[in-house]
Amino acid sequence: MDNPVAFTLPLSAELYWLLLTCLLTAFLWLPYILQLLMEQGTAKALMDGQHATPATAPWAQRAKRAHLNAVENLAIFAPLVFLVALTGNSSGVTILAAQIYFFARLGHYLVYLIGLPIVRTIFFAIGFVCQLVLAFALL
Repeated sequence: MDNPVAFTLPLSAELYWLLLTCLLTAFLWLPYILQLLMEQGTAKALMDGQHATPATAPWAQRAKRAHLNAVENLAIFAPLVFLVALTGNSSGVTILAAQIYFFARLGHYLVYLIGLPIVRTIFFAIGFVCQLVLAFALL
């Protein structure tokens, strides 16, 4: 029996970049966990959050914070991309904004990892501007 509510949304360029951003975000936790495993061993590293000791390497702590920041911003970026796709407001500008957003998040993570605060803020700001571009395309 066909579901009358079901619909398909073609994979627009913006949705493609959202997919890549989701995949990127999905893997950003790995360096932190690998460092935790190396520092503490498997049993201790995999304890629940109440009993686990955080990784001591400063870069690993930054990696964890960068991943959390990526997740927080995905909560803004993803709905904007979906709304652009659903409303048919796609344009060269929204496609470019989605593409730049992906690379801004990748750059933000890498720069955060190595500890360059001013450059990290620039990458964050670029991603924020991309979110604004998508939002203004909907207004």
